[in-house]
Amino acid sequence: MSKRTRPTYSPEFRLELTKEVIVNGRSVHEVAESLGSDISSVDK
Repeated sequence: MSKRTRPTYSPEFRLELTKEVIVNGRSVHEVAESLGSDISSVDK
């Protein structure tokens, strides 16, 4: 059985996510969903 690892995101990618949430007023859930990612891997 192999251990699953979370994807790692670059600082630039995280900054863009943060901008989407703060500037555009989108929720973390919305941004994660639009990227096809799981919310728990994005909001860490």
